[in-house]
Amino acid sequence: MKFFKDRKGRIAIVQTPNVPLIGWFLFVVSTHVLHTATWQEFAGFMSFGFIFTWSWLEITQGANYFRRALGLVVLFVSIYSRVR
Repeated sequence: MKFFKDRKGRIAIVQTPNVPLIGWFLFVVSTHVLHTATWQEFAGFMSFGFIFTWSWLEITQGANYFRRALGLVVLFVSIYSRVR
């Protein structure tokens, strides 16, 4: 099924985390560890920036249609959660 295959014909659903995904994870964890309001606001802003970057890269450069769709879903969910 082409939806899950990359350009070389290999199935690519899970990949090694890249810098934006690692940055997002670290800032999300830090919001739960450090409880100052200033830090939580900063970390929330940074985590949104990292997950936005990751999702944009997946939409524009994803290995297959599944990864591109995943990036689109994450982009919509992150924007929706930030706006509400």
